[in-house]
Amino acid sequence: MASEFPRSPRILKGALVAYQLPDLLPTIIVFQYNPEEMSRNLQGRVSSGGGRGDANRTNGPPSESISLSVEIDATDQLENPGENGTVVDNGLHPVIAALEGLMYPSYPTVIANQVLAIAGSAMILGEPSPLALLIWGPKRVLPVHIASVSITEQAFDTSLNPTRAKADLSLKVMTYRDLDVTNPAYWVYMAAFTQKEVLSAMNTIGSVQSIKQVLPF
Repeated sequence: MASEFPRSPRILKGALVAYQLPDLLPTIIVFQYNPEEMSRNLQGRVSSGGGRGDANRTNGPPSESISLSVEIDATDQLENPGENGTVVDNGLHPVIAALEGLMYPSYPTVIANQVLAIAGSAMILGEPSPLALLIWGPKRVLPVHIASVSITEQAFDTSLNPTRAKADLSLKVMTYRDLDVTNPAYWVYMAAFTQKEVLSAMNTIGSVQSIKQVLPF
């Protein structure tokens, strides 16, 4: 059905996109409803030691954490069961599993390590968590580590599949200090860093004219 407001602006959806490298097929979790708010906390990395002239030195970029809540509801899909068989059979289990999977190591790696352990091998493969990107519009694409996921399941169908849920996400932004230069996420962060510099310069250009009379130099 056509929108009642055909000339209304198209609203972008926020999302989490996760890669279990070297596999290039991502897990994509598009937010059904964009969170109404996002909490961001930046803590500076103060350089320790040094003399009086080192007071303004920093030990790299700030440590940034992001918190947001994502609402998930299967009501609309369940009203059209013929077109949404997966939701009818499983409720919200698939999307919840995808969210939880952001904190798990690769399943094939875990199984391989179990086989190696049973065989008595001293070699154990590394079990990295997926590389996740928070996509919040074109001006905020950040590599993040999923620090915690808290899920509240609020409604269920007759098979006890969850049909409405809220996920509280705590994310830690990964910076160039956390990532190897060969990691694609390193360049994602550097692109965001560059964009922040450009946006900051826009603010400075717009503000300097209004306060130039009181600038000390």
